[in-house]
Amino acid sequence: MKSEPDVDAVVVGAGFGGMYMMHLLQQHGLTAQGIERGSDVGGTWYWNRYPGCQCDVESMEYSYQFSDELQQKWDWSKRYAGQPEILRYANHVADEFNLRDNFLFDACVNAANYDDANELWSVSTDTGTTVNARYLIMATGCLSATNTPDFPGMADFAGDTYHTGNWPHDGVDFSGKKVAVIGTGSSGIQAIPPIAQQAGELTVFQRTAAYTVPAQNKPLDDKTQNEIKANYAEFRAMGRMSPVAFGATFSFNPMSVFDATPEERKANFEEFWNFGGFSFLASYGDLSATVEGNEFACEFVRDKIREIVKDPETAELLCPQGVIGCKRLCSDNGYYETFNQPNVHLVDVSTHPIDRLTVNGIETNGVEYEFDAIVFATGYDALTGSLLRCNITGANGLKLEDKWSAGPTNFLGLMTTGFPNMFTMTGPGSPSALANLITGIEQHAEFITQLIQWSQSQGYQCIEAEQGAEDSWVETVNTRAAKTLYPTCNSWYLGANVPGKPRVFMPYVGFPEYSEKLKTVVAEDYAEMRFG
Repeated sequence: MKSEPDVDAVVVGAGFGGMYMMHLLQQHGLTAQGIERGSDVGGTWYWNRYPGCQCDVESMEYSYQFSDELQQKWDWSKRYAGQPEILRYANHVADEFNLRDNFLFDACVNAANYDDANELWSVSTDTGTTVNARYLIMATGCLSATNTPDFPGMADFAGDTYHTGNWPHDGVDFSGKKVAVIGTGSSGIQAIPPIAQQAGELTVFQRTAAYTVPAQNKPLDDKTQNEIKANYAEFRAMGRMSPVAFGATFSFNPMSVFDATPEERKANFEEFWNFGGFSFLASYGDLSATVEGNEFACEFVRDKIREIVKDPETAELLCPQGVIGCKRLCSDNGYYETFNQPNVHLVDVSTHPIDRLTVNGIETNGVEYEFDAIVFATGYDALTGSLLRCNITGANGLKLEDKWSAGPTNFLGLMTTGFPNMFTMTGPGSPSALANLITGIEQHAEFITQLIQWSQSQGYQCIEAEQGAEDSWVETVNTRAAKTLYPTCNSWYLGANVPGKPRVFMPYVGFPEYSEKLKTVVAEDYAEMRFG
């Protein structure tokens, strides 16, 4: 006789994905145990408390849309919300829908093992708790496993060290100190200006210059907010039709960059630059189609850097090379202007990498720099890192790290063959980080809930993707990526920031088409899956 589960589902993670998943399971009468390594809800916004941390999707879109009452009740203060406000929002949602009671906090998943005989998942934590469940739902997030470089001498440095993805909750006072920031990706670009305002001296170590455009953040006035709330359904529908599941506040220009005169291009780029944020990539319809067309936008940004940064040598070091947009475009609040401050210095480590950390600081190219504190703005083991760190073993003893040794393979970014009843919310193979994550989260949670309900109504206990469906989906993801400039960059989309990680482009390009695929799967009664 088969063992009975303790609960229907285990949900790993209490960020926006885990919270909505828990809400839907409760709403549909399914029992669930949540597990969260933090002390409260919020996910990435619980951990990323570094100075200047803010969202790069506008507040009115980076928010839940499943409840109109929630949409109408909550007021945002800025066009782009900062981390403290987003965390307050997450706590508000948890309070409104009573989501905390079923979560075990301050608990990390040590292992998740599939029991073939009983068709159950056994999930154990570092608190000693073990939960047996029919379904395992991984809501661990795309950017939650921090990536800290393994420099020689890491233990030797006598000062303080911090990672932007695991910031002290009571903040850090850099007043009068000599501070180093290693990394100039999104978190570094956001953190550097406020740290520079406080630190006695700030030295930025840059390996690869990143493209960043001004966020043009500003208070969100009542008039704008009320107009959106009065037409929220239409506003959301516009966002869902976008290739990135947001952008209802600006228009995508379908015109070819080659059809504009140099004067028209400059004026158009200027308009989108002044509007701010991701909209810059919507300035022409074919910026991501060819390197030649993309270069027009690249040179416009480089000219902006040369115009803003007073020291010509520093300006050239800050000028990125290669394609704009194949890495996630950064948005900033005065990043380039920061390098005009006399207490801010830039060290290029592209040709002479950091050799080691010393007792006093950082050594590179035969020079030792002394610091009181070092900030690692070195990003994350994106998309797969948080999943692989949970030590997941599927049917017949198949380990997820072995299944994905050459890169993640799955069906829809949601299910991987050999791991029955396991779902990966916004996982590799879905639009995930290429789209508005909260919209993708809601889409996945609703699909998973509907699939579980359908399978139970048919008398099934086991759900798994067919191998052929997985193979076909991986080919589809690769084919779509190959038609873009995304694979031309060494980005975290490919895992290029993590030594030894397979170079595979992981997200699915194109949100509306992905949505249609999910609808087709449902309409065809999940024909590409097997049930038992």
